[in-house]
Amino acid sequence: MPDRCDGGAPTVIVVSRPGATALPSETVGRYARKMSNPQTLPTAADIDAAAGRIAGVAVRTPLVHSPVLDARTGGRVFLKAETLQRTGSFKFRGAFNMLAQIPEHQRENGVVAYSSGNHAQGVAAAAKLLGMPAVIVMPADAPASKRARTAALGAEVVLYDRVHESREAIAERIATARGATLVPPFDHPKIVAGQGTVGREIIEDLVALGASPDLVAVNASGGGLTAGVALAVKAKAAAANIFTAEPENFDDHARSFASGVRERNSAASGSICDALLAPSPGEITFAINKMLVAGGVAASDAEVAAAVAFAFHELKLVVEPGGAVALAALLAGTLDVRGRVAVIVLSGGNVDAELFAKLIG
Repeated sequence: MPDRCDGGAPTVIVVSRPGATALPSETVGRYARKMSNPQTLPTAADIDAAAGRIAGVAVRTPLVHSPVLDARTGGRVFLKAETLQRTGSFKFRGAFNMLAQIPEHQRENGVVAYSSGNHAQGVAAAAKLLGMPAVIVMPADAPASKRARTAALGAEVVLYDRVHESREAIAERIATARGATLVPPFDHPKIVAGQGTVGREIIEDLVALGASPDLVAVNASGGGLTAGVALAVKAKAAAANIFTAEPENFDDHARSFASGVRERNSAASGSICDALLAPSPGEITFAINKMLVAGGVAASDAEVAAAVAFAFHELKLVVEPGGAVALAALLAGTLDVRGRVAVIVLSGGNVDAELFAKLIG
């Protein structure tokens, strides 16, 4: 059973994984065989290969040190600013890594993806760079700015009702009809490997500063970014604790770590964190995260709103609600970083102007 550390709501659920540095080969095989669609789990070596593939195309985003956060939290805090990534979020990394590996003879049929907005833009941008047509299935209630930017990148946007329709089923039908390649938002080895370059850069930049992370907090939806970061960080800093950060009432990762199985959220909407509303952890991502992640934290919409405002006023950064949950948990005191080196991943900055104005006002 996991250890439970209660510090008031929201709760930190900690699953101890002492000494974990990577997924052993026998573990990889065991989990791969148990999956409904068995695939080889990605490794740190796959992340290294992805780094070479996206070099010169994706932005190597800065690791920002924040004296303001140091003073407020008592730790040494760094922010991985994926808000400055191409298309405004980390999603471009995984999308380009996967699309770049599609054989030339298959590219004319294009790609199909489903996303609330950030993966949509990442896939659309990668497809445009590689000369491939793209169809993106997006919820009708996705932020207007994300829908518009996806279309502006040349993708065909198909809208659906996230409460009553299955985006996976719609995308599967389109991909089959067109002979296109389906590009999942998180549950694919090539996507995870691409997102893992975030963790690889974190380690490299900290090493250059003579530091090593004690804690890395990652915003989680399906768990692809968390899995990639965990693989990369744990390969070089075995003692580091990785935490997921999720919206309150959408903390499926925290509950899954506690139970040992993939839990589902009861609602499909109801948070300002539109980027983090996947119904449950992915198969591939959870196989990795249950072994390497220390636990999960959650933040309320009010705490997230305060974090978005803090990032703008104090750090001069534009962060969308879903990209600010880990920061919110830090500011709320849910993550205790006193005397520790901590990295908070700011995973995206694609927020509607009207909502942003309301949050920072």
